[in-house]
Formats: sequence, structure tokens, C-alpha cells
Amino acid sequence: MTKSEAGRYRTTNWKSYNAALKQRGSLLIWLDKDMAWLATRAGRPGRPPVFSDAAIQFCLMLKVLFGLPLRQSTGMVASILEMAGPDWPV
Repeated sequence: MTKSEAGRYRTTNWKSYNAALKQRGSLLIWLDKDMAWLATRAGRPGRPPVFSDAAIQFCLMLKVLFGLPLRQSTGMVASILEMAGPDWPV
């Protein structure tokens, strides 16, 4: 049995094809402006935490997702927060 040659598809609608290629590279990150970025003060002795658990999870999720070292991931988070608009420290 001989294998039939695969058909070759021709693009006829270049406008939608190019739009689909651009859409493949898009990245959407939702930030909740009501999220507590800074930690609340605890009545315990010792140094209080600076960032909330949600902020730490957000940073670590981006670090693991993109496989970045810690300093690069903090730079990426700072860049994302700058584009998003909230005035949160990193």
C-alpha cells in the first residue's frame, strides 16, 4: 500500500490568517485592583511581612510559568504592574 501525499492547503483569507497569527502571541493577565498587595499588620512580635500571600503567589506563579530566575521574575512583575496601573511596590 502506498501512502497518499498530504494535501496542501492554500490560505485564501490573508487578513484573518495574519490576525490569527498575531492572536497566538497575546498574553492576558487579570489583576484584581481590590486584591490586598501589602500584608496586614499582625500583633505578633518580630518583623511584619511586607507583601500579602496573594502577592507572593502571583509572583511565584509567573516565575514558575515562565521559568525565570527570581530577579528576572521581580522585574517582570514590576513591568506588568507598571502597565496595569496600580501603584504597588515590588
